[in-house]
Amino acid sequence: MAIEFYVFYIAVLIFSVVIHEVSHGTIANRLGDPTAKFAGRLTLNPIKHLDLWGSIILPVFLILVRSPILFGWAKPVPYNPYNLKNQKWGPAMVAAAGPASNLLLAVFFGLIIRLAGAFDQSGFFGLLAGYFQIIVFLNLTLAIFNLLPIPPLDGSKVLFAALPYSYEHIRVFLEQYGLVILLFVLFFGGNFIFPVIRFLFQIITGTDIF
Repeated sequence: MAIEFYVFYIAVLIFSVVIHEVSHGTIANRLGDPTAKFAGRLTLNPIKHLDLWGSIILPVFLILVRSPILFGWAKPVPYNPYNLKNQKWGPAMVAAAGPASNLLLAVFFGLIIRLAGAFDQSGFFGLLAGYFQIIVFLNLTLAIFNLLPIPPLDGSKVLFAALPYSYEHIRVFLEQYGLVILLFVLFFGGNFIFPVIRFLFQIITGTDIF
């Protein structure tokens, strides 16, 4: 693929994970915890969020080895769950804010693809559609992946808030073996996750994945 594709891919990935992390901090601040605000992390300036390994080294390495998949992450936004006004659902709301922001980005650009594709008769949109599809695909991937109920992903915090106390053993099991389960999903879960991403992509954009 052209180098321009990879540059755009990495740029979208960085800003998508930055928005993801800022959303965590923003909701935490609104729910009573100003930790991220005081740390200067409620900003879209990517320099404040870049992680040496997850934002630079890993994506560049994947490009050099011509990996079909590019992946990365930003530094997590700090927050103190004990400052939240709602101790039961507060952590779940903070956790869900990240994937929710990615879903909103995917829907926004997906609707542009739908509307512009229907009304643009000049052909100019065809030059942009591929780039918008990358934005939709990446943000759907980030949202779906992070919603998996596996520690330390965001979905686990939502699950733990919803579980009644009698199911505490499930939480203990997932916290104990979460990393092993997550590694298994990373290596073998594509056949289960990708169809979900593709289905949502088609619903949102009205097209198939590029």
